[in-house]
Amino acid sequence: MTIPSDPLARQAQAFSQGAALGKYYLQNLSDRDVAAAPTSRSALDLELPNTGHSADVVLNLMHDAGAPATVATAAGRYFGYVIGGALPAASGARALLSAWDQCANADTGPSVMQMEQTAVRWIVDLLDLPPQTEGAFTTGATMANMTLLATARDTLLTRMGHPRGKGLLGAPNLRVIASAEIHATVLKSLRLIGLGSDHIERVPTDDQGRMRADLLPALDSSCIVLAQAGNVCSGAFDPIGDIANLCQVAGAWLHVDGAFGLWARATPDMAAALAGLDKADSWVVDAHKTLNAPYDSGLALCRHPDEMRASMAIGAAYLPPVDPSPADLIPEFSRAARGAETWAALLSLGRDGLTEMIMGFHRKATRLADALRTEGFTVSHDVHFNQVFVALPATPQHCAKITAEVQASGEAWFGTASWKGQDGFRLSVSNWATSDADIDRLVRAIVTARQKVIQAEAAA
Repeated sequence: MTIPSDPLARQAQAFSQGAALGKYYLQNLSDRDVAAAPTSRSALDLELPNTGHSADVVLNLMHDAGAPATVATAAGRYFGYVIGGALPAASGARALLSAWDQCANADTGPSVMQMEQTAVRWIVDLLDLPPQTEGAFTTGATMANMTLLATARDTLLTRMGHPRGKGLLGAPNLRVIASAEIHATVLKSLRLIGLGSDHIERVPTDDQGRMRADLLPALDSSCIVLAQAGNVCSGAFDPIGDIANLCQVAGAWLHVDGAFGLWARATPDMAAALAGLDKADSWVVDAHKTLNAPYDSGLALCRHPDEMRASMAIGAAYLPPVDPSPADLIPEFSRAARGAETWAALLSLGRDGLTEMIMGFHRKATRLADALRTEGFTVSHDVHFNQVFVALPATPQHCAKITAEVQASGEAWFGTASWKGQDGFRLSVSNWATSDADIDRLVRAIVTARQKVIQAEAAA
């Protein structure tokens, strides 16, 4: 390959080659096994050479050795970890943005920052949140939760007479009240901001995994209450409106973790399940899950943007007074303009397309649950959104074996889970590319795997 002498021409040539290899990968993804090929990764675990390789050699090595060892999460037969695919416009936007290489700041990337701000405005409107709500993009729900919980911590402590600048030294105690089934990333976020996770006041859940608002402890103005929109196993939504009413009376801060489930609020048919969402103080939602923007893209939203800035703002003599700046709302300062991909995803869908995609996840999850029940599996919860927890109460040990068998077959990919004291497996319908045929193929793979497990036990 002839290497141009001009630096930017060399970069353009490498960009073109990378795009071509990516195109080949996507065009062949639907026909390959979903699981990563059991190939040796030694070709990638190299000693760093003294003399570097040309870009075409590097990219070909990535493609030849790396592509087969990826999990086909972008394909329609991946049902693990609530991982979405990437919509065409969002995927194309990532390629374009990589060429631009903009930092999400007014001085270094004015156009991409406008895209991010517009995307936030669209999302606030779609979720019917208070008009004063502001937010910024993070790597994912963990960082978004940490951002907002730090804001909640600082705000409550300031109200209690302990200003932000003092940190936690000598601070009065705060109480954290959460669902017994709160997501692990929220617990990690609490530890990161110094509140810990050992002293959470846990609230029992009902048979669907929803926090029991009637069992909340007495609240006061020292409380941070953590609710969730989308139980990770059942997809159920906490009764946020009821919880919010109690929080408002007590002066408590209500935070909602809605990494994948908050998008249900954008659809007329499911919005009622999230009634009262607008009464919360802060919300987290991911774009790389239900919205199908590329990884990584979380969003921290707060109805008290001044409090958010008071906790997160950055300042230095060399920085111009830019308002608003994403760096004043989240911990990250130098970062990629991931929100521009969300802008592209939303613009390509429009309101109707977004509703159609989200309702499609719900419809396919319902189809999946009904089919598995017909085949003798147990799905003990209602299908609230896009999650299906599957069990075999009489033979719970079969669930892990079925999961491993399906993964090994290459037909689909999902993972094991435990919920309500029951071992089983969890299926997430989160990819825009998943078709009804993919759902039927998944059911056949699960049924075939169960037959193999039963036969293997009989032969043993």
